[in-house]
Amino acid sequence: MRVGILAIQGDVREHERMFHRLGIATKLVRSKEHLQDLSGLVIPGGESTTIGMLMQEYGMTEEVLKYARTGQFPVWGTCAGLILMATEVVGPSPTRLALMDITADRNAWGRQVSSFEAEVPIAALGPPDFPAVFIRAPRIRRMGDTVVPLAKCQDDVVMAESGPFLVTSFHPELTEDVRVHRYFIEKIEEARANR
Repeated sequence: MRVGILAIQGDVREHERMFHRLGIATKLVRSKEHLQDLSGLVIPGGESTTIGMLMQEYGMTEEVLKYARTGQFPVWGTCAGLILMATEVVGPSPTRLALMDITADRNAWGRQVSSFEAEVPIAALGPPDFPAVFIRAPRIRRMGDTVVPLAKCQDDVVMAESGPFLVTSFHPELTEDVRVHRYFIEKIEEARANR
């Protein structure tokens, strides 16, 4: 198993560290050629407009979609990654992959100074509550029928999945808790078993 981490902007090294703690090999993805021989892809937190623009410029958008549309290539978007994976965005809209039928509201919890941490219960992970870090976080305003909510904070869904796709409004990579990363690995294992 090898997990790709989109490495053109954002919390790249932090995700890499978490997967390495779990004994999972990673590959930093900076071009469409780097997508080959991967088991799944993480689109990290960062600046969604910049990430979307650079993906387009480097010819990566269509290549990611080609892999993702097979249904056997899990993709996880954290914060900015959630925005890029949404079918609809409130506010200025970056180039999107539109992999998950959700509406994302950019920076809905405020600017950088409004960042916060919260203990979030996530039934799929079991106790204890997850120490979620929210930085200029998006809110999920709408979910389609195929989307399953996994966690809420202040009555808003902050973690959801749809088939092989996973999104989190918060930044699990900025904690010491590896459970969300392990959950993504389980999605990759499930996709591989279904091939």
